[in-house]
Amino acid sequence: MINNIAGIITRLFPLWVIVFAVAAFLFPEPFKPFAGSISYLLGLIMLGMGLTMTLGDFKLVLTRPKDVAYGVLLRYLVMPTVAFCVAKVLDLPPLLAAGLILVGACPSGTASNVMTFIAKGDTALSVTISSVNTLLAPIVTPFIFLWLAGTLIPIQADALLIDILKIVLFPIVLGLLLRTFCYSFVKQIMTLIPLISVVAIIAIITIVVALSAAKLVTIAAIAFVAVALHNGFGLSLGYGISRLVGMPHKKAKAVSFEIGMENSGLAVALAIAHLDPVAAIPGVIFSVWHNFTGSLLAGYWGAKDEIEPTMAETVDLDSKV
Repeated sequence: MINNIAGIITRLFPLWVIVFAVAAFLFPEPFKPFAGSISYLLGLIMLGMGLTMTLGDFKLVLTRPKDVAYGVLLRYLVMPTVAFCVAKVLDLPPLLAAGLILVGACPSGTASNVMTFIAKGDTALSVTISSVNTLLAPIVTPFIFLWLAGTLIPIQADALLIDILKIVLFPIVLGLLLRTFCYSFVKQIMTLIPLISVVAIIAIITIVVALSAAKLVTIAAIAFVAVALHNGFGLSLGYGISRLVGMPHKKAKAVSFEIGMENSGLAVALAIAHLDPVAAIPGVIFSVWHNFTGSLLAGYWGAKDEIEPTMAETVDLDSKV
């Protein structure tokens, strides 16, 4: 029964996001008092991510360091640069531009692993790149964000680093340790992890929409265009550059999703904590949009490519979000 409920909620994720976002937009006041819970909700999501990780997720760092290095380097090079260029071309307001750059500076989301699996890409490579760039985020994300967005708005990089440590690295390490040393307990609750993570993401989006409802009318259209361009260029450049450096089609699909799909929930939480609700709007839109485009692309590649994933690439993806 729990599996059925979790399946329904996770499969209809975009629908629930739209329903609750509309409710928060029309009736924002009941949701505003929960603004302080966003960081805790994201920490819960990161804990869930840690519970689905194993030390084996990092083994490709030793066996295929070149592939992993390409994926991580492109991840932190392409998306922040694209975000900065899109913000300049569209002449976005400073807070909106900073929010888009923050999305680009965050690590990839775990949904990229699921999309790679559906697309019959190199799932093992996808999982490793996600794991590595998430662990690097406390250092890399504040540095990139300060470098690109520091001329637009005042930024306290040290406070940003501390927050990422608290709401990303600590919960992930805790989850990894719990899975390693308390596996029997973790196995019992594994079916609940996707459900809890999806509900937490929906809650974050709902709260942010409520907090920025008054300004959404004037910025929603340009923010959507910016996010669509950001995501589209990320997926395209991720695949194209991977092919240019010699990666085969299967690996390039994995890198494409690792670059084009972000941990936008982290961007939302950081924007609320350090910037303004308006700066969280790109992250909110990205949360929905990248799942939509990622699913379309994964479905296309999966149907087009007949090669089945190898057993080595088959990971516990049911627990990924």
